[in-house]
Amino acid sequence: MDDSLSLDAKLLAESGQGDNAPPLSVSEISGALKRVVEDRFGYVRIRGEISGFKRAASGHVYLALKDDKAVIDGVMWKGNAGRLPFRPEDGIEVVVSGKLTTYPGRSKYQVVIDKMELAGEGALMALFEKLKAKLLAEGLFDQDRKKRIPFLPKTIGVVTSPTGSVIRDILHRLADRCPSHVIVWPVLVQGEGAAKQIAHAIRGFSEMAPDGPVARPDLVIVARGGGSIEDLWSFNEEIVVRAVADCTIPIISAVGHETDTTLCDFAADLRAPTPTAAAEMAVPVRAEWLATLSEAKARMARSVQRSLSTAQERLEAQRRLMPALTDLLRPHQQRVDETSERMKYGMSQNIAHARSRFANSAGALRPSILKQRLARSQEQYNRLDLPVSLVQRPLDEARQRLDSLWRLAQQVSPDGPLKRGYARVSGPDGSLIANRAAAIKAGDLDLHFQDGIVGATVTGKAPAKPSAKPKPSQPSASRVKKPADDRQKDLF
Repeated sequence: MDDSLSLDAKLLAESGQGDNAPPLSVSEISGALKRVVEDRFGYVRIRGEISGFKRAASGHVYLALKDDKAVIDGVMWKGNAGRLPFRPEDGIEVVVSGKLTTYPGRSKYQVVIDKMELAGEGALMALFEKLKAKLLAEGLFDQDRKKRIPFLPKTIGVVTSPTGSVIRDILHRLADRCPSHVIVWPVLVQGEGAAKQIAHAIRGFSEMAPDGPVARPDLVIVARGGGSIEDLWSFNEEIVVRAVADCTIPIISAVGHETDTTLCDFAADLRAPTPTAAAEMAVPVRAEWLATLSEAKARMARSVQRSLSTAQERLEAQRRLMPALTDLLRPHQQRVDETSERMKYGMSQNIAHARSRFANSAGALRPSILKQRLARSQEQYNRLDLPVSLVQRPLDEARQRLDSLWRLAQQVSPDGPLKRGYARVSGPDGSLIANRAAAIKAGDLDLHFQDGIVGATVTGKAPAKPSAKPKPSQPSASRVKKPADDRQKDLF
């Protein structure tokens, strides 16, 4: 082994004679660097372009600031990140304020950001154009989404600051043109939290029930006075633009002066150059409206009068063309007169014919003629000599047929057997009982005898059998046949 090499490279670290730089641990040198950096750069402001922006689930924000030559990491804790007046995105140039420190775990330095601002109006416009292109691609600015502004809204909702001159100008203009009921939803129009309040107010108006305790507006005006692009930035926030686009009530955007433009103007149903102009667009001029109504009323009256005059002229022309009533009635009157004359003549003729026929008949009805006819009829009757047998034989045959029918009727009569000791059984409703089952079902029975009716109740038990056979009964006198007479008695 080379001796020189063995002298320079030793296995164990040793402190040489006069060596005043003892070895430091990694933590010690990292801590020393941290103290030097924080002491030297306690508070800094850095300008750069955002790159690698990321918001962690904890709410902390991590990013990198870069220019054309260098990159520095940055971190913004949750509390400060929640107070940002805009939404950071990659490619936006910003100015951050904070303190420079190191991160020993990665052996790198970074800036802990307390405040972040856009680097001039150019950065604001870049952010404006980027957000505009995004929302335009989603269709939030399409014309088919626009709603029609009502002609005469009964209630108008205004989203603006309650202390500024904007609300006074709107109320004054509405009072001059056409007084309406106004509901003001007070909000901040710039600064921290303004965008959230504006979006909340717009959604609040949109979600009001039509039949609620407070009248739901027919129109909403979002208004603010003029200012710089930074002052108007709350109306460029995405949360406000989406609230305007989603509003179910027609909405007018009146933010800034005529030359100012915000994303809220693109999403609204109508853009007004100023808040005063928004009030003028919201309602018509009452005097002009009344004048228009008066003119319409007068035109309608003239039109009605003109129609009546035309109708009267036409009626008069038709009346002149129509014949007189007397001319129409004269033919009918003449026909009636002719009919009346014919009726008189016909009646007189009928009466004359009737008198002639009556005279002829009266001549034939003289007493002498009637007596002659009566004598001839009596003579003819006396000459009639009919034997009694011709009349008696048909009469006897009719009597025999009548006797046969009478005997047949007595045989089929239901009351015939009652004379021979039988009885007819019926239920309470008068229906005939013909068997044991029907008798048990009926319960109460009526027994019809020759001389009356007896009620009975069915017990369901069979009667006891007799011990001895009963003697045969003698035939009743009614069952003994009587010799029939040779002739039926005269029924007449």
